[in-house]
Amino acid sequence: MAQRSGIGYFGQGFDLITTKGLKRFVFIPLMINLVLFSVAFYFLLGEIQTGVDYLIGFIPDWLGWLKTSITFLLWPLAVISILLSFALMFGTLANWIAAPFNGLLAEKVERHLTGQSLGDDGVMAIIKDIPRTLGREITKLVYYLPRAIGFLLLFFFLPVIGQILWFLFGAWMMAIQYCDYPFDNHKVPFGEMRQRLGDRKGLSYSFGIAVNVMAMIPIVNFLVMPVAICGATAMWVNEYRSDVLSRR
Repeated sequence: MAQRSGIGYFGQGFDLITTKGLKRFVFIPLMINLVLFSVAFYFLLGEIQTGVDYLIGFIPDWLGWLKTSITFLLWPLAVISILLSFALMFGTLANWIAAPFNGLLAEKVERHLTGQSLGDDGVMAIIKDIPRTLGREITKLVYYLPRAIGFLLLFFFLPVIGQILWFLFGAWMMAIQYCDYPFDNHKVPFGEMRQRLGDRKGLSYSFGIAVNVMAMIPIVNFLVMPVAICGATAMWVNEYRSDVLSRR
């Protein structure tokens, strides 16, 4: 497999989700993502109008021209802000719920790319692995929460720079979130996984940025979870697998 950029690996994920033999393992993560994103996005768009109306209410009626101008300004800013925070927060929730199935999809993609099995298949294997996969998600959540709070404060109180930092933090977390599935399938400790991603920051950030950008695009964001899992697994196979397994 030719070496790619992080964006290239994410793009490869689009090819992999349509591959014969993998489609059925894409279905459950896709449906979970579709339901959560649809409900959350519908709710948040309604809240934008409420918030804009509240702020416009402070402007006197005789400044009607100003109300119109501010409304046109606030809407795109509000939508962009919600999409930036929405992509990471609800993506994290969706991954939590779908974690066992995400790990299975990563396993099947790795088998497709390498021709080597990782172990047991089937529903019982998923059920037996639920405690471990949920434990791994808790580890990621403990890593994520304090950092998210700090960057979220910067997002709201440090214009422009705060939004950029939040976006980059989101890109790093997306790389961690999705690359963790193939690493975890081989029982690679969370700390070691983070260190290896940190050693290849350009690769990790470019992958995470691609995930973040696509997660902000309506309709396309429904596909982000399975595409990112497939792309991250391809990146694991080509960039990390041989070195990690040779040392274990």
